[in-house]
Parts: sequence; C-alpha cells; structure tokens
Amino acid sequence: MPDTDSAAQELDGWTHEYSGKVRDLYSSPEHPKRVLMVASDRVSAADHVLTPAIPGKGALLTKLSLWWFDQLDSMPNHLAPTDEWAAIPASVADRAMLVTKLDMFPIECVVRGYLSGSGWVEYQASQSVCGVPLPAGLTDGDRLPEPIFTPAFKAPVGEHDENITLERTAQLVGIENASALRDLSIAVFERASTIAEAKGIILADTKFEFGASEDGTITLGDEVLTSDSSRYWDAATYAGGNRTASFDKQGVRDWLKANWSGEGTPPPLAADVVTATATRYRELVDRLTA
Repeated sequence: MPDTDSAAQELDGWTHEYSGKVRDLYSSPEHPKRVLMVASDRVSAADHVLTPAIPGKGALLTKLSLWWFDQLDSMPNHLAPTDEWAAIPASVADRAMLVTKLDMFPIECVVRGYLSGSGWVEYQASQSVCGVPLPAGLTDGDRLPEPIFTPAFKAPVGEHDENITLERTAQLVGIENASALRDLSIAVFERASTIAEAKGIILADTKFEFGASEDGTITLGDEVLTSDSSRYWDAATYAGGNRTASFDKQGVRDWLKANWSGEGTPPPLAADVVTATATRYRELVDRLTA
C-alpha cells in the first residue's frame, strides 16, 4: 500500500501541481480541463499537518464525498463524467476523484446549525458569529433557531483561516456572488441535515467550497460533508446530554490541545487517538451510506 502520509506520490501520466493539508492535485496534458484530486491519510489540526496519518482516511473521505455528491445531485458539482474516470491510476483509485477545473472563490462557506467550536468561542465574546447576532443565553452545543452562514477567508497552508462577515465576503467576491454563496450553502446544508437526521446523525456544522465553471455557473467543489469538513454528532447521544462525542477529528483537536503548548512542532499523535479517529470516520461512513 502506498505511503499516503507524506509527500505526494508520482503517478504515471499525471504531474503533481499542489498539495494542501490533506489533498494532492495533479494535471495531465491529455486531460486539460480536468484535475486529479487525491485524498491522503494526512490529518491536520491547529493549522498543522500531524503525524502519524490516520489509516484509510483518504479512501473514507473520498467515499463519503462521492456519496454526498450523489445525494445532492440537484446542485452542480465539479465531478467529471464517469466515462472519463478510467484515467485515474489504479494505485489511487479508492481515494481519488477526477474533477473539472473551476475558478474557485477564496471563501470557506461555513454553515452552522448548532453553536460549537470557534462559533461558541466567538459567541461568548460578542453574542454573535461572523457578524450574525444570536439570542442571549445559548450554551455550547445548542441548536440555533435557524442555520447561519459564517464564512471564512481561505488562508494559505500553514496560516489560519479568517472568519469574516457577509459584508466582507461581498467585498471579496461581489455582492451577487456573496448572496448566492450564502443561499446555496444554507440550502445544501438543510438538505444534508435532513438526510443525516434520518440516519440518527446530527450535522452540526460544515464548510463548502464553490467555484465558477466556464459558463459562470456556481459549482460545488472540493470535498463535501466529510468528517474533515464537518462536525457530526450521534443524535441519541446528544439527546442524552452528551455534546462531546463526534464522528470527526474533534478527538485529535482535544488531544492536541491537552498535549501541546501551541509552540514549535506538534508532538506525534498517541496511538489510541489515531485508532479511535479511524474508527469514528469509518462508523460515520457506514451509518450514512447504509
């Protein structure tokens, strides 16, 4: 099995162009309008790529993204036609997607249905999140009256994304695009939440990325609704009062916060944290796609 926790591997017929925290992107002169997007097993937190990797994570993220794209088939997405997927090298077939090039918006389109994470931190300071005022008296993990759009400006790898207001989003991409990104993000979130709830799972929050196609259509890109980009809770556990159990990498974040000062290089993850994270990721995929 290839090593997916380090540098991008060489792939016949494809040239490595870029590596993010988790994904590696490739181009090919034979497929000038396409990008090969390969998900590694790398895991990131606190703006650092951590070691060791989470075994099988890349394949699980890819499987879940493809499943969600299929559920959200009314929303244009960046997947290339399936008859072109034979171009994907066999060595990465279980963790790769062949996608259409988009002119990506520099915005993380975050939607929150519940108050948690950085949203909870911001609420305690201002009783709002990204300029969206919220009712008084909310506590960590509370369901919001309605989903809210809380965008972030995408920072380069190694730097922290900046939470921004809708007004700042409009300055970056124009008022029409900002409004469309907000409306599309909330609509997709609400559709996904309904699907997850039917499986006994709460979609607390997520982030989408969109780009413009050649004809200007706003198109859903990157990954979608994975354990890396979303916060998922078990509905029964939540109803019982436990708002900490999740199907994402919160365990990694919690361990890092307890075992690292934030200065210098993060320590290697404990073996039990790696195993537990892999188990949570797999359980989410199994429950949603069953």
